[in-house]
Amino acid sequence: MNRTSLSVAALIILTGCGPAEAPTAPSTSEASEAGWVVDFFDDFDRFEPENWQDQILWVNNEDQCYVRDGAHGTREISEGTLKLRVVDLGEPVACDNLSKHGEQHPDTPYVAGRLASKNRQEFVQGRWTARLRVPDSGQDGMFPAWWLLGAQNNEPPVEESDETVCWPLTGSGEIDIFEHHSDTGVSSFIARIIDSEGECDRGDWETYESRHFDYDIGEFHDYSVEWQGESLIFRIDGDEIYRIEDQGADFPEPLFAILNFAKINDAPMTSTWEMEVDWVRHESWREAE
Repeated sequence: MNRTSLSVAALIILTGCGPAEAPTAPSTSEASEAGWVVDFFDDFDRFEPENWQDQILWVNNEDQCYVRDGAHGTREISEGTLKLRVVDLGEPVACDNLSKHGEQHPDTPYVAGRLASKNRQEFVQGRWTARLRVPDSGQDGMFPAWWLLGAQNNEPPVEESDETVCWPLTGSGEIDIFEHHSDTGVSSFIARIIDSEGECDRGDWETYESRHFDYDIGEFHDYSVEWQGESLIFRIDGDEIYRIEDQGADFPEPLFAILNFAKINDAPMTSTWEMEVDWVRHESWREAE
């Protein structure tokens, strides 16, 4: 996708987080009102390669191996939702995932799915939302996430000449909209931005972090982040849960979305893990005409 010319998938005015079903187009009378305009929406009726691609890499010393094309049942689209899974194969298999330093992931019995909209759907600011759930959350080692990364990030896949910026410098900034760490409880999730410390691989994870423990993440919720002036506002089901003042301008670059399910320790799995995603959308703010 040309980053200087974002294609419009739909024109839909929204004043808040919508329902689970696909939004409908505005009437003529609504078209002149200020509001959020949907410019990307995927309701996962089928896999759309113009929206997503597998992201194959090794980060955070994670135990799982990301695989392509939903191998071993790690990615499935059925009944209108996307399922990303971590699967225990029962015995170690070779893994071709590489770290940013070129190290190869060791053999592992765990395989998983990771999708990114990099080079497919990338947008400057606005509002990103995904409706998702994590059934059976809280099992030891679970690490599913819904998050954003700057489109000039130099990690694979690298397909354009400007993808040369190391994490977390501007151009490769990170915003975590929903991140579930099993060690913090069954219903816990984190929303945050990574504060760049001005060098490659140096970011502050804690200064702008908010932890939430009082939502049933096993049920569907709408998780979003939006730019409102200089502020970044995190929401669940349209309700504000965290606001970061004066940091919105620190993320001026186009951002792409990532959905993934990782495994962060070697604890045994008692079942296949799954994150189910109903839909993903991006909206831009339009002033009244």
